[in-house]
Formats: sequence, structure tokens, C-alpha cells
Amino acid sequence: MTAVEADLFSHLPDSSRLWVFGAGRPLSPEEESILLLSVDGFLEGWKAHGHPLVAAREWLYHRFLLVGIDDQVTPPSGCSIDALVSSLRVLEEDLGMEIIGGASVWYRHNGPEGEIRKISRSAFKGLAENGLVSGDTIVFDLSLTRVGELRAGRWESSAQQSWHQKYFS
Repeated sequence: MTAVEADLFSHLPDSSRLWVFGAGRPLSPEEESILLLSVDGFLEGWKAHGHPLVAAREWLYHRFLLVGIDDQVTPPSGCSIDALVSSLRVLEEDLGMEIIGGASVWYRHNGPEGEIRKISRSAFKGLAENGLVSGDTIVFDLSLTRVGELRAGRWESSAQQSWHQKYFS
């Protein structure tokens, strides 16, 4: 088994660690290629205390990078996680977009197949208060920490089935 699986997440157990990153804007095909080649190269050589990490990535909806590690094989270290974040920060600069940051809400505008939008939590709260989004609005939960949560459908769900429900009480 190589560090980066050819078929991405399929070989990672549900217990695997997960990080979800959202690109601040959709990327062009050329930018996606640059991003994924860089991430794949990083993951291929990713180590913790000299031990290779069994890692995989997914790129979804031209916006979301998901990185998983089978931490039962080799757990990531703080330094190895910092190295991942540092490599993504370099890509942010190279591509002129944001991918590291966590205080935003990601949702689908105008229905389950609608455009994916990123806004601040306070702006989303305002949309909820004004009835412009509802508990049925599809949201993305970038706070997931395990691959099993992703597979269970917790990443993309209605706002009423996620932590976003607090904006509708």
C-alpha cells in the first residue's frame, strides 16, 4: 500500500482522521491540476517521526479538499500536521485563493444542486433570520474529524441535521 491510494479514500477505515478544507472560490481546471499535483506530491512523502503516513485525498465540487490518514497505522504528529497546513498556505499564495480558515459557513444557494457559497457565520445567521435560508438548506460541515462521519453523510446535509441548526431556533 502506498501512502497515497490510487482510488483515494476507499482503503481508509472509518476511524481514519479527516481534515476538510474549502477553497474560497471555484478553481479553474488548470488551478485544480496544480493543487492536486502538489497535494499528491506532499502526501506521497508525508511522514510523522520518520514513518510514512497512510494518507488519501478527495477533491469535491471544485471547492473542497479532504485529506484522510489511517492513524491506526501511523498517527500524525503535530509537526506533520503543521507541514500539511504549511504546504496548503504555499498553495494559497501560488493560486491567489484561500483554503485555510474555519469561521465560515458553506451552503448551497437555491436548492440541493445550487451554487456553493461561502459566507461568515454572522452573515448566515442574518440569512436565517430573514428567511433566506432554512433548516432545509444544504450545508457543508468542515469540522468533521473522522472519515466515518463523511461516509455517514454528515459532511453535506440539511442545516437542521447539522451544527448549523442553532441559527434556526
